Order: sequence, then C-alpha cells, then structure tokens
Amino acid sequence: MPATDTIPMPDHFPSRRARVATPRRFLMCEPRHFDVTYSINPWMDPGKPVDAELALAQWTALRDLYRSLGHTVDVITPVPGLPDMVFAANGATVVDGRVLGARFRHVERTAEGPAYLSWFTSRGYRDVHWPEHINEGEGDYLVVGRTILAGTGFRTDPRSHAEAQEFFGLPVIGLTLVDPRFYHLDTALAVLSDDEVMYYPAAFSAGSRAVLRELFPDAILADDRDAAVFGLNALSDGRHVLLPEAAAGLQRKLRDRGFEPIGVDLTELLHAGGSVKCCTLELRS
Repeated sequence: MPATDTIPMPDHFPSRRARVATPRRFLMCEPRHFDVTYSINPWMDPGKPVDAELALAQWTALRDLYRSLGHTVDVITPVPGLPDMVFAANGATVVDGRVLGARFRHVERTAEGPAYLSWFTSRGYRDVHWPEHINEGEGDYLVVGRTILAGTGFRTDPRSHAEAQEFFGLPVIGLTLVDPRFYHLDTALAVLSDDEVMYYPAAFSAGSRAVLRELFPDAILADDRDAAVFGLNALSDGRHVLLPEAAAGLQRKLRDRGFEPIGVDLTELLHAGGSVKCCTLELRS
C-alpha cells in the first residue's frame, strides 16, 4: 500500500481517523564519529563501551526506512570531535522555511550549532536566525499544527520561548520537564498529527500536565515502561509512527487510534540518550 494511501477506520471507534501519510523532508547526520566520551544526561556512561559499527548500521536502517516510506532525507557531513552531532533534531528548528539556530547548554556540544547553521546557509536558506538564548532545537521545540510546544527545565532557556515566538510568528507554549531522564521535550512527548500527541505525564511539572490535559484531552499516555525505553522519542508522518521497537504498549495504543506503528532498533544510540526523533530534524518549507 503506498505511503499516501488512506487507512479506513470503523465508525464505532470515535478516536480513530482515516490516517494519511504526508511526505516529509528530513535532515540527518551519519554517526561516523559517534561515541560516549562524556556524560551530560543520565543515559550517558563513558565507562561503557559503544559499538560504533552497530550504531552506524542502526542509523542507516532508519534513514533507509524513511526513504522507503516516501520521505526525502538530506545528510549533513559529521564533524570530527562532535560525537553527538548524530542527533540532528537538536541542530535547529525549521518552520515555513525559516531557520532558528541552536545554542547548546553544554560546552561539549556548542560547536554543533554553527555547524548546522552553516549547512542551512550553504543550501540557500535566507531567513536564518542565530539565537540569543540557549535552545536545543527540535529537542525542545515540537510543532503541532501551527503551535510550537517548547520544553524547558534542563536544557533550553525559557527566555528562548519568546524569542522563538517572535521569530516564527507562531504561538509558543512552554512546558516544564522535571525528570532528568527526560531532559528534552522530544524524549517525553511525540507529535502524532496537527492536533494529537502522546506523552509521559510524570516527566512534566503539575502545571504543565494541566496544560497538556487542556490542549490534548484525548492524548495517548505512555506508562513507565514505554517511557523508559524512549518510546516517546518517535516520529509520525500522519500515518506511520516510527518508535523504539521495545515500546510495545505504545504500539498497541497507536494501532487502536488507527496509526501504523513501526518498531525501530536504535539501542546503540540510546547509550547517548537518543533514538528516532533525536536523529531526525524536519525541514518544513
């Protein structure tokens, strides 16, 4: 069945919809220099060995899967000495062809921001903004329809939320993360469509949970087990939802809503605290 085909849903299940995949354009970065040589999140342990060959094979499978689903994948050249550059989602935020660059909190990753911004300028992007405040790209900025959900608490400076709103001219809604295991918004919440998300409530402050309930009363909620295997670090094209294969509970819930979940093995990259979404920056034109 082609990626643009519609999946018909029975009328008796009001939560289901006809799901249609929309072709997307992504930017990815081959993990040629991937390693865990420092620790800036609870998942990273420099004392544990990393299989770089396996990480590359798993990443390549993800890239090829995107292309098989009808998506376009551009690849940025990795820079030696930047082992986390594989997590392209952190490199920028792109909406309507406008590029908000990333400014990283930890010194180990600061050079990634200019590297990604240089890629955009070399590709002819004209509306490019170097941020004043720390933001870690789509790690903490998730676009839902014409609204941006913006995470803070561990990495992105809350002052950057206003900066993003002024630059993009879209409403930005701040959400506070409280569990250090879920240090970026894209580890605790995934966008499924223009008005649907799934998230892990315990990762958020009480006020942010209330905001999410108000905005998305029918959201899919992840349990502890699926959250712990990074099941929410997922990417949806409107029909297919690519997520860690170990997140079996979320896969069942997604099927119940009419989505087509596809389990992906990125366990080697999880040693650095990343999975499907972390590897994928969407280039919205």
